[in-house]
Amino acid sequence: MERFTLDNGLRVVLTPDRSAPVVGVAVVYDVGIRSEPEGRTGFAHLFEHLMFQGSENLEKLAHFRHVQGAGGTFNGSTHLDYTDYFEVLPAGALERALFLEADRMRGPRLTEENLLNQIDVVKEEIRVNVLNRPYGGFPWLKLPPVMFSTFANSHDGYGSFGDLESATVDDAKAFFDRYYAAGNATLAVAGDFDVAEATAMIRRHFDDVPARPAPVLPDFDEPGIDRERRDTYTDRLAPLGGVASAWRVPDPIGDFASYLPFVVLAEVLTDGEASRLIERLVQRDRSVTSIGGYIGFMGDEFGVRNPTALLLQAHMPPGGDSDKVLRTVDEEIDRLVQDGLTPGELERTQARIATHLLRDTDAVLGRALPMAVLELQRGDPGLLNELPRLVGEVTEAQIVTAAATLRPEGRSTVEVLPGAGS
Repeated sequence: MERFTLDNGLRVVLTPDRSAPVVGVAVVYDVGIRSEPEGRTGFAHLFEHLMFQGSENLEKLAHFRHVQGAGGTFNGSTHLDYTDYFEVLPAGALERALFLEADRMRGPRLTEENLLNQIDVVKEEIRVNVLNRPYGGFPWLKLPPVMFSTFANSHDGYGSFGDLESATVDDAKAFFDRYYAAGNATLAVAGDFDVAEATAMIRRHFDDVPARPAPVLPDFDEPGIDRERRDTYTDRLAPLGGVASAWRVPDPIGDFASYLPFVVLAEVLTDGEASRLIERLVQRDRSVTSIGGYIGFMGDEFGVRNPTALLLQAHMPPGGDSDKVLRTVDEEIDRLVQDGLTPGELERTQARIATHLLRDTDAVLGRALPMAVLELQRGDPGLLNELPRLVGEVTEAQIVTAAATLRPEGRSTVEVLPGAGS
C-alpha cells in the first residue's frame, strides 16, 4: 500500500494487485446525511445525483459515455457520514477515471435545469423505494426519529418533497464549496497498475484542483436513553407485520476496542441457521418468519461515526405479537449473559465474519471503497487488512459484556402494522 497527500489536501491510497487486468477507483467525500442543514433534508443525496450531470468542462452524460465506452461501470452512494463515487474499468482505462473524478472535483455543472431534473429523479426514487414499496424505509428511516433527538441524527435522509423542491442552485453551489474540497476527500485506487505511473496520473489530474479549507468535523453525539422508546405505524402495502429494535453502541472510531465486540455479537445473535435468535424465534417458536441483526442503520459497520446502533429487525407471521418477540429477544440475551457462549460458537462466528471480510476484498472495488472510507474517517486504510485478525481476537468475555448492555430500557423499537388489503 502507498499513501500520500497532495498539496491541495487530497489524501491518496494506492493498493496494486496485478492478478487481473482491472482497476477500481473510489473518491469519498466527508459529507453525508448527518451534514444536511435543517430545511434541506435529502440534500446530500440530491447533490450526489448532481455530480453526474456534467461539469464545467464536460457535457451532461459525458461521465456515462466515457466510463461505459471503456467497458467500465460506475455509481455513487450517500451514507450517514460520507458520500462515495466509484468506477471499475479495464486497467488500461485508469487515467480516464482519474480525469473524470478530478474534473468534477473542480466543479460540477450546477444549473437550474440540472437541479430541477434531479429533484424529479430523486422524488421518483423515493416513490419507488419508500412510498410504493412494502416496508419501504423500514427500519432505516423509521427508527432514527424514535431513537435520537437531534435533527442531524433523526431526520429523513431521503428528504421531504417540500425540502427537495425548495432547493436552489445557490444552495448547491454553497454545498459544493463547503464540502467538496479536495482536502475533504480521499482517493483510493486498487487493482492492476504500476504505482509510479498511477502516481504520475493522479498528480497530473488532481494537482491543480484548487485547495479550499475543509469544514470542521461536527460532533453529532447526543445523550443515550434510559427508558424504552416505541413507535407504531401502518404500512398500507405491507402484507405482514414487522418489528425492529436498536441499542446504542460504543463510538466506532473513538472506542473501537469496545465497539468491535458488538459487531461480533450481532452475528452471534442472527447470522446462520444455528444462531441464537434464528434458532429460537424462527425455528422453535415460529414467532417470526425472519430476523436479522447488524450494526449501523445502513449496514456499514466499518464506515460510520458515533452515534450508531446495533439493530435487530424481524418480520412476523399473521397474528404476530411484537411484545412476545421482544420478550423472547430479552430472554435470549439474558441467557447469553448468564451462561456465556456454547463450545465453538465464538469460533464459528469469527470464521464466518472473517470469510465475509476476505470475500468482499477479493474485488478491486471491495478494496478501493473501504480503504478510501477508512483513510477518511480514521487515517488508517490498512485497518481493512487487519479486521479478520482483530475480529478473531474478540473474547467471549467481551461478547458477554456487550450483550449485558442490550437492556429493554436502552432500546428503541418501531413496529410496522400490515395495511395491505385493509
